[in-house]
Amino acid sequence: MAINFEDRVAIVTGAGGGLGRQHALELGRRGAKVVVNDLGGGVDGIGCSVSAAAAVAQEIVDAGGTAIANAASVTDLEAVQNMVEATMSEWGRIDILVNNAGILRDKTFAKLEFENWHAVLDVHLTGSLNATKCVWPIMTEQNYGRIVMTTSTSGLFGNFGQSNYGAAKLGLVGFMNTLRFEGAKYNIFTNAIAPIAATRMTVDLPGFEDSAEKLAPELVTPAVVFLCSDKAPNGRIIQAAGGRYYSADVRENVGVDLGLGASAEDVAENIDAILDMTENLGILERTQHR
Repeated sequence: MAINFEDRVAIVTGAGGGLGRQHALELGRRGAKVVVNDLGGGVDGIGCSVSAAAAVAQEIVDAGGTAIANAASVTDLEAVQNMVEATMSEWGRIDILVNNAGILRDKTFAKLEFENWHAVLDVHLTGSLNATKCVWPIMTEQNYGRIVMTTSTSGLFGNFGQSNYGAAKLGLVGFMNTLRFEGAKYNIFTNAIAPIAATRMTVDLPGFEDSAEKLAPELVTPAVVFLCSDKAPNGRIIQAAGGRYYSADVRENVGVDLGLGASAEDVAENIDAILDMTENLGILERTQHR
């Protein structure tokens, strides 16, 4: 059965280009009314223009869909609230939120300035908080919502020169893990996408020089569209790269019970078994185990 979003309203942040643009276009093509949000700044978050968001919204309209553009910065809570209020005034509901907005300010940790640490966390992590916080009461009231966080392999596994970006991206997984519990009774499902794609944010990174076709952003969008649908799971991470879709998870092993009197030496003697992930517990097993 085809996935469609007739009568659904979606907000996609950072949708003026790259991944967000593809997500917005496909949601619009499948019938969603789309708020195309983008600050219109550079990769580093500097600058502001509604032109990028307006161009994508016009693409959706030209294809027969319904969309409006919005240039709010996700770091500005008042601006995000105004965007949400305008959406409610226009369409009366918000069903889908794709937290996609992001910036890069890569430096090795030794050279990283505090300003660039906070700037990246403000957009990725606090920006996702702001948008989610504003739509949450609407979704609980209507007893329906689909929220997608955009995490990254840089957060899940680390990446040289991206301590700020990685911290923000793994923070979104922690955010998701709590929202999946708190939203479940309201039929609000929160998931995460971990994309690898050739966009303006990655074009200068090693390994992305000749990846425009095989790592095209539109190859990530099918997973995002699925996570926005009625068929979505809850609290899962889907990775997407070049047509491959796979899952990531936070796991723990069975471990070793050293008793109440355990010492550091006991830990040292049993460290191989403590670190052995051969027998690990999945999400459901972890919950039951505790």
